[in-house]
Parts: sequence; C-alpha cells; structure tokens
Amino acid sequence: MNIKTASNDFPIHPLLKERWSPRAFNNRFIEPDKIRSLFEAARWAPSASNIQPWYFIVGLKGDDTYEQITGTLVEFNLLWATSAPLLFVAVANKIGKKGEINPTAQYDLGQAVAHLTFQAMEEGLYVHQMGGFDPLLAKTIFGIPDTHEAMTVVAVGYIGKPESLHKNLVASETSPRERRKAKDSVFSSKFNTPSSIF
Repeated sequence: MNIKTASNDFPIHPLLKERWSPRAFNNRFIEPDKIRSLFEAARWAPSASNIQPWYFIVGLKGDDTYEQITGTLVEFNLLWATSAPLLFVAVANKIGKKGEINPTAQYDLGQAVAHLTFQAMEEGLYVHQMGGFDPLLAKTIFGIPDTHEAMTVVAVGYIGKPESLHKNLVASETSPRERRKAKDSVFSSKFNTPSSIF
C-alpha cells in the first residue's frame, strides 16, 4: 500500500482514497485531451443559481503564461512547483447576475477545482493547490478585473520521485496523510455537539 493511501474509517471512492497533494512532479507533459477533460470536469461542478463563477488562467511549462504564474509564487513554492508541467490560476467572479455580490463565489470555485482534482486522479494525474502566491501581482500581470479575484495557484502533473525535491521537502512527501476523525467535524443540534450518526 502507498504510504499516502488514506487510512479511512468508512468506505470512500478509491480515487479519493489515493488522492493527495504531492510536490514532486515528473517533467512529462500532459496530453492535451487529458487537460481538456480536467476543465470539462470543472465546468460541470454545481454553483449557486448556475452562475459558474470560475475562471482559469493556464500555463504550460515553457510558455510565457507559465513563467508569469511562477513569478507570483512565494519562495517556498518555487522550491517545487516549477517541476509541474501545468500551472493555473483559479479566479472567482465575485459579482452575481444582477450586479450584486455573489457570497458563494469562492465556495463554487472550490467545488470546480475539487471536480477537476477528482478527474485528474482518474487520468493518472495529481493536483497541488497553493495559497502561497501574490494575488495582487497575478491581478496586475493577467489583467484580472476588479470584479474577479485570484484565489489560488494550482499545479498539475504526473507524480515524480521524492528524492528530486529540495531536502527540506522530502519528509512531508514520504510521511503518511493525517486527518482528524469525521466525527470531530460533524455535529447535531449545536456546534461542537457530537452527531449520533457516528
């Protein structure tokens, strides 16, 4: 069993059991049809009032967009993210259909990226989402309108070897995944009141 395989307490889909966020990526380019399937999966995510407030700025290793995306990353993420063959900025449209603030835009964008992540696992790819980037710089570089917000940068690729990473990153790459128990996140009646379903 892979060290990163989830030690789940209850049955879950095998792709979720094996999903994790590596930092070591193989330099192998991703087939275009697989890339299209990732964003097709994102397209079919649910969203409030079907607004679909998600947009993606995609860079393939070697192109200008990829280099511009790497320019927004914090130093820590630069240690590993440039090994991924695909990077994209996930952008949320904060405005609804009538010009009002859309309070679920970020939530819906997250669902779209989650759908993309699930599809990536089906395609033999892995996804690592990063909050460590400069959203204001991304806004400037890519001309993102004030009505939209860059929320995260995402690395996608085939998994690589841990020994290819900076020495400070190897331990996290080779240690088991951990999560708090589901029962500690699920409540009834009031917040922090355990649910009887567990």
